[in-house]
Amino acid sequence: MSPLNNPPTATPTGLPTAGEVTAHTLLNCLLREVSGPEEQAEVTGGHLLLRLPRRGVLLRVALRRTSLSGAHRFTGPVRERRDGDWAEVGWRRLAAYVQDELALRTGVRNEEFPDQLASSHRALAATLAARTPARPADEGGTGGGDRAATYLASEQSLLFGHRFHPTPKARSGDTASWLSYAPEARASFPLRHLAVRAHLIAEESAAPGATAPLDRLNPRVPDGYRTLPAHPWQYEMLRDHPALRAALGRGDVIDLGRGGPPFAATASVRTLYDGETFLKFSLNVRITNCLRKNAHYELAGAVALTRLLEPVWADLATRFPGSAMLREPAYRTLALPGPDGTPDRDLFEGLGVIVREGLAGRLMPGTTPLLAGAVADEYPTGPAHVSRLLAGAGPATAREWWAAYLRLLVPPVLAAYFDHGVVLEPHLQNVLVCVDDDGMPAQVLFRDLEGTKLLADHHARTLAALPAEVAGPLTYDARRGWDRVVYCLLVNHVADMLAAVADLHPGTERALWAQVRTTLRSHARRYGSPPPLTALLAGGPLPAKANLLTRWQRRADREAGYVRLPSPFTQLVPSTADPVRSAAR
Repeated sequence: MSPLNNPPTATPTGLPTAGEVTAHTLLNCLLREVSGPEEQAEVTGGHLLLRLPRRGVLLRVALRRTSLSGAHRFTGPVRERRDGDWAEVGWRRLAAYVQDELALRTGVRNEEFPDQLASSHRALAATLAARTPARPADEGGTGGGDRAATYLASEQSLLFGHRFHPTPKARSGDTASWLSYAPEARASFPLRHLAVRAHLIAEESAAPGATAPLDRLNPRVPDGYRTLPAHPWQYEMLRDHPALRAALGRGDVIDLGRGGPPFAATASVRTLYDGETFLKFSLNVRITNCLRKNAHYELAGAVALTRLLEPVWADLATRFPGSAMLREPAYRTLALPGPDGTPDRDLFEGLGVIVREGLAGRLMPGTTPLLAGAVADEYPTGPAHVSRLLAGAGPATAREWWAAYLRLLVPPVLAAYFDHGVVLEPHLQNVLVCVDDDGMPAQVLFRDLEGTKLLADHHARTLAALPAEVAGPLTYDARRGWDRVVYCLLVNHVADMLAAVADLHPGTERALWAQVRTTLRSHARRYGSPPPLTALLAGGPLPAKANLLTRWQRRADREAGYVRLPSPFTQLVPSTADPVRSAAR
């Protein structure tokens, strides 16, 4: 095997520049969504060659490691073929090439695209400039010590964001002001507190006492009022809303200012944590593909799913004791009447907050929860990274770690789909991996019911009982649901986690994918070899969310399409347990 494919390790020892990250993520997107599907990409001589055929540009970048899934590891600058030589091309020039190629390919122009790329680059540069060395507690590992600090460090370690999104850190608003609220800047801050006349509060609960975490934040509100916490950034944006300004003037809403315990920003930016409870706020800011607000149907949907799916969560926890779901048992918001007498939608959604239960009631004792995205990051930016968990371990131990991880992650996701008609969204930001003092996976926690959907043919009666505006967004057909499961579980999560493990021992990648296939095959037999899973094991193409094309065409995230990727299973040695592949031999 060549040195490129089997170096001692492919895990980076340093961090890239903001320009390199911006260029590399653009290449990732082009390879996955544009040049790769059009067979305009090739690995040769330790480099990826990628052509933009309509623009007439040939690009090249050096590789740290190749990947069976096509998610190669890039290093150094991107270059273009120019005048018979390879000339370095900066991220701005590359962005212009991408803009031209996509316009020619789709017939659509997007004049916002360069600004969004520039916004993402500015945020990356500001984060890298402001990033200070980790606090001692952040480097304490997982062997006891301050588990809470280690967990929080994992939530706040994603410096570079989504590898396959063209603008992973783009946020509307001033970059400098965002650092006060950004997880990658280790932001922690008190909330803004409002006192609202009780009859102007809208809330739902799935269980008695579910709103108590909100009430305890500010127990001294005046008689006849209820407390409503708000994200400080969001409140500043909404405070001049005419209806809110009028309510403040009448005394229907009282601004109590900022105070109370500090809440830390987690990886999603808008979900905050005080060590006991997660609060998911609205932020009217575009992060990646969409505005991060709690739509009215998402507020009600979170509580409805918590209530309706409790038997499902209980069944999965019993059958797979190494897994659990964090419930979202309540929401609260401001219901100020608008001109038509119904609650003003901007304020109802903009000040809506969802209560998500904390870790204490679900976490396995003696384990440290870590954000899966931090464990799988391409760069070792914090103590949760797999290179820290497996420091000094050989290939055999890495494979044991991987097998333990797959045993925890994969079965409950498949059982939710095939046994219960529930589509989980286990992407890297929605899963916590809880490790023991040796860094071995012992439990996974799933979170964020916004992405949880119900298959229409399995839950017809349940969905019919819900208001149509809530039931509609919760409903998937079987094809859409399976695509979502495969994308989130395999393409987004397993492939990236596998890549981080393979970086440690590059010669193990095929063995790691073989373990994935073995895990899936054992569950295919359990479910009677359902056709979607059988096709997956036979090497059928994998659905990957088309983030670049979605952003280019200004689609909402819920309208994002998929591209089909070649399966890494086609590059493995066929197994005699695989009747299709065996017959083909």
